[in-house]
Amino acid sequence: MSRHIACLTFDFDAMSGFIARGMTSPSAISRGEFGAEVAAPRLLSLLADYRVPTSWYVPGHTLETYPLQCQRVVDAGHEIGHHGWAHVPPAAMTREQEERALVRANEQIRKLTGQGARGYRSPSWDLSAHSVELLIKHGFHYDSSMMGNDYTPYRVRNGDVIVSDAPARFGATTGLIEMPVSWTLDDFPHFEFLRTASSVLQGLMNANSVLENWANDFLYMKRHLEWGVITYTFHPFVIGRGHRMVALEKLIRALTDNGATFMKVEDAAIEFERRSPLAPKSSQPRRV
Repeated sequence: MSRHIACLTFDFDAMSGFIARGMTSPSAISRGEFGAEVAAPRLLSLLADYRVPTSWYVPGHTLETYPLQCQRVVDAGHEIGHHGWAHVPPAAMTREQEERALVRANEQIRKLTGQGARGYRSPSWDLSAHSVELLIKHGFHYDSSMMGNDYTPYRVRNGDVIVSDAPARFGATTGLIEMPVSWTLDDFPHFEFLRTASSVLQGLMNANSVLENWANDFLYMKRHLEWGVITYTFHPFVIGRGHRMVALEKLIRALTDNGATFMKVEDAAIEFERRSPLAPKSSQPRRV
């Protein structure tokens, strides 16, 4: 059956992303506060108007700092996914640190929703060599941090050996489902101005130009695939500014007019699993 799924997702970092970068001045923190106090209610209202189910990836720091705002996301029927504890990329942590953060944040998600998160999205989309093993160990159904496809979910490998002076050795295919993402479908690099001691992210793109790209990515999927999933990534403190809210509403309308089925990522992963059940174990790992 032909079906083209659009997943609108929100990384509800609030102030955690700035803290992880060492940006703890009142000015930096206020940017995260805008996302929680002003933008998140705007987004929930817009999504309710169009009855769009979405997925929110929430760091443990946000869950504990803004419990009321997180409760409103749950009450509106949206998915709560795991997004680390304090927005520190797994690749920057030891295995023990990563697992502690994984468990600690999942405990908060369980308190909020009554169950552990089904999905995981790594802060800064930077998994470690241990991440897949830990996600499987702790019962996650899917990850949404990698870019090995654009419209088709796939099974994650574990145990790749990647070095600079030899061909890549691919590990075994696992049951963990990857719901792929892309920086091109993320609002942060397009829009956010970020100045650190070592670099400047210019951002501040024209919202209508970015909207055209986002809409065309869906149209390409519709024209070339019978079934597919496109995953957009937004941050409340980024997309929640007025002119970008207008662009987001235009995107929702354009996707609707072109026959998109809006789904939470957890539901899209279940549909993919029904369509493509895990093959019997093979001695030859699948290349992505």
